[in-house]
Amino acid sequence: MLLKFKKIPAIFYNKYILSIAFFVVWMLFFDQRDVFYVWQQKHQLKELLQKKAYYENEIKMAQNDLNNLQNNPAAIEKFAREKYLMKKPNEDVFVVESDVIHN
Repeated sequence: MLLKFKKIPAIFYNKYILSIAFFVVWMLFFDQRDVFYVWQQKHQLKELLQKKAYYENEIKMAQNDLNNLQNNPAAIEKFAREKYLMKKPNEDVFVVESDVIHN
């Protein structure tokens, strides 16, 4: 039995090394904010920042459209024709829908 204990390096009997190793393992795996939690939060933050950028871009586009509609009568007519399929009297409107999926 004594031969088995002599094969283990003396550094593993040091109480400071054991304490530090226990602390590191505890912080990495058992703490409330362990490595996996932090990684998940960073991933969620990245997704939220991407969504924020997307919605900021959409807001800018909507503001440009609103400004264009308020100042340009031709844009109002184009918007009404495209979005609401409005037409002038004695005019025919044909709506073409495509079911083909393009790769």
